[in-house]
Amino acid sequence: MTSFKKILKIIALALYLIAALLPFYWITITSLKDSKEIYSFPLKYWPSKISFNSYKQLFSFANFGIYFRNSAIVSLIAAFAAMIISMFSGYALSRLKMKRFKNRILLALYFTQMIPGFIIMAPLFTMLSQFQMTDKLSTLTILYITMVIAFSTIMAKSFFDRIPISLEEASMIDGCNIVQSLFKIVFPLTLPGLAAIFSFAFVNIWNELFLATMFIFSDDKMTIPVALNSFISKAGISWDIMSAGLVVSLLPTMIIFAFAQKYIIAGLTEGAVKG
Repeated sequence: MTSFKKILKIIALALYLIAALLPFYWITITSLKDSKEIYSFPLKYWPSKISFNSYKQLFSFANFGIYFRNSAIVSLIAAFAAMIISMFSGYALSRLKMKRFKNRILLALYFTQMIPGFIIMAPLFTMLSQFQMTDKLSTLTILYITMVIAFSTIMAKSFFDRIPISLEEASMIDGCNIVQSLFKIVFPLTLPGLAAIFSFAFVNIWNELFLATMFIFSDDKMTIPVALNSFISKAGISWDIMSAGLVVSLLPTMIIFAFAQKYIIAGLTEGAVKG
């Protein structure tokens, strides 16, 4: 009976894996097909001749290199800033002794996650337009930081909660002040949590479309999601170029998860220290 259950689990996991990888497989082979072969019937599940023409068009005609650079700059800066800010705010919430005040702050942070973003878009756009802050990557970076900082702070607090305060007290007895205790004892123990926070922020910012569409107008300041959306027109969809763009856009998130996988898993499941 146990062996039968294991077989069922393996089959279920295999089906889930196929369902998860099938869209990525189809996008990849579509980007490697000739433009005529994409629309041929019956459908071909592997290109008869591998072509990189869609990638050449992507980086020449579509200026995808500029969009990739914009997304990389905005995502890295915003994710790193959110990680640093949430690191201090999460620590403060974790160690704050005023329980009622702390609970109200947490409730407010949770409440911000329940508000649909489009509700504040009109007044936000009006305000930023008056200050001539639209169509700027710096403005988009600030907006992204505010977008992910609340949940990042909640995540950081949960990691700090799992660090015994006795470790800090012991370091202070040994002569460390609170700043030295933070940077020598507490923060090194939260590296898995910080990796999880950075990855969460980066992926959400990298894939964000709505804010970028609202506040960026110039072609040379577009991010990848806006550029991919622009491939859809009334005349049709450039499936070959769009598929190539999707494959390229997936690479940074895949690389981050490949290098930070063990830290992300440790951060999301165990917190800062092993119990």
